[in-house]
Amino acid sequence: MVMGLTKNVPFMKKDPSNDGVLPIGSLPRRDEIDRRYLWKLEDIYSSSESWEKDFYHLEEMLPRFSEFRGALHLSASTLLGGLRLMEDAEIIMGKLYAYAVMRSHEDMANKAAQALAERAELLLVKLSAAVSFYTPEILEMDEIKIREFMEEEKELQIYRFFFEDLMRSRPHTLSSVEEELLARSGEIARAPENIFSLFTNADIKFPTVTDEDGNAIELSEERYIRLIRSQNRNVRHEAYEGLFRTYDQYQNSLAAMYGASVKGDIFYSRSRKYNSSLEAALHPENISPSVYDMVVDTVRDNLEPLHEYVQLRKEVLALPELAMCDLYVPLVDEPQKEISYEEACNVVLDGLRPLGEEYVSILKEGFLSGWIDVYENEGKRKGAYSWGSYGTHPYVLLNYNGTIHDMFTIAHEMGHAIHTWYSHKHQPYVYADYTIFLAEVASTTNEALLLQFLLKNSRKDAERLYLLNYSLEQIRTTVYRQAMFADFEKMTHSMMEKGEPLTADRLSNIWHELNEAYYGSHISVDHLIDIEWARIPHFYSAFYVYKYVTGYAAATSLSQKILREGKDAQRQYIEFLKKGRSAYSLNILNEAGVDMTTSQPLLDTIALFKKNLMEMKSLL
Repeated sequence: MVMGLTKNVPFMKKDPSNDGVLPIGSLPRRDEIDRRYLWKLEDIYSSSESWEKDFYHLEEMLPRFSEFRGALHLSASTLLGGLRLMEDAEIIMGKLYAYAVMRSHEDMANKAAQALAERAELLLVKLSAAVSFYTPEILEMDEIKIREFMEEEKELQIYRFFFEDLMRSRPHTLSSVEEELLARSGEIARAPENIFSLFTNADIKFPTVTDEDGNAIELSEERYIRLIRSQNRNVRHEAYEGLFRTYDQYQNSLAAMYGASVKGDIFYSRSRKYNSSLEAALHPENISPSVYDMVVDTVRDNLEPLHEYVQLRKEVLALPELAMCDLYVPLVDEPQKEISYEEACNVVLDGLRPLGEEYVSILKEGFLSGWIDVYENEGKRKGAYSWGSYGTHPYVLLNYNGTIHDMFTIAHEMGHAIHTWYSHKHQPYVYADYTIFLAEVASTTNEALLLQFLLKNSRKDAERLYLLNYSLEQIRTTVYRQAMFADFEKMTHSMMEKGEPLTADRLSNIWHELNEAYYGSHISVDHLIDIEWARIPHFYSAFYVYKYVTGYAAATSLSQKILREGKDAQRQYIEFLKKGRSAYSLNILNEAGVDMTTSQPLLDTIALFKKNLMEMKSLL
């Protein structure tokens, strides 16, 4: 679709562990939870009848698109009419889809809700097919004619940037016959990712391991995340060995899957006349490959602080030799005090006051007006996300359990939600969404401001140590680790573009060398870690993970700027939230005071890492 429906996708990291259903046990039924803690989807549709009315109305709209097929170039009024029809249809579709899917997430065992979501999905496919001619037909138009149309029909001028951005793809758009062939190949192109997902989620069987209480449990990716953080080293070592030895048994098959995915990336980039698969991946957001290179190079050139942190980890854990299975065990216990949801909301409100009275008032509205689904219940989708549909307020799904981590999740997801609120309020539909490059900036800025507030007000060394370690781990896993992922992707695609095969041995050697370089000499990089590349689902969406690094770095710079400069920086930041996708991502960030074409935001983040590391050392 020309304008897309990306605003209908929850803003969450691509982590398969966030998918699925919570195990049903002693959790309350949904009807047992106080309605104050449930989101109000009736703000989208007051009844099932009103949803059905819109559903059938949209179905009736679909034949009208045929009136514009082959005719968009005929006149300014026809072009405007076609764009307006598509906008009207997509706005309705957005509401239908968001309502149905969020309703299904309330209880994944509710068959009626699942059926509603499936109907919305099928209608979305129909709408996508109905408007599929828009992009090629507009690209066939002469740019001079489009400018003349905008002069003739003033209401078309709102689409100036939309046309400009679309025209950038003209050199990489093929003939209609070739485009149809590429479109038909899409299902084949997705095969490696689908095979990987099925193989790793359904077919691979992990061994049984023993937990801290002596219980024998079947290992899984999700259980591994908990076990690798165990204070009992035998537990985390057994989990580590069980997971990676299992992947190692299938190294050749997994290498073939990943290699096929990289081949697909290269096929499409060459078919569309890009210089590389990296350039092809970054082009939709108008990002130069030099920005990607800068991210990898800057982190590579500043690994010493990470090496120091690894050394501190070895000292705190009092281990003669630090192993890869020791990287995730917390150095400081999380405070055991349970934080009520109301208390967490109040702390978040206080922590985000540097963003101004208007921002805080919107935040309060979200807390009090049915934006948020707070607690776990039987069958509820796990994880957390923010979702917005144009014309309605945003929504947030939580599974709140009273921890500090849960409090940060509130700040994070409400960062997304209020970004959506501002962009939807201040932008027309065509620009109301924001790019993935910008998506994590607002949410992470909230987390950074909350962390600084908590550090400023912490009175106990134990609490301060926990917060410092939380910050260090956030930067380690989001900046350093994701930069290592980005480094790996750049290497593997470059190798295959030169005609070098990606065998399991080659991939494992690259991964081993990267771990040695990134983590340094204070840790023993064993050969089991070499197969870790094979379990990373992000690699099947090429050159995606670097956006975690840029998002975190931009948020660090923005939060420090807001705390340092006050109202002027606050005003710039709110303007950033209002921009949606009305300009290119780098330009929007630049206007907010962050230049992501330079290394400075990353250097700011690494400087913060150093500062917190030094303080943590002084307190231990």
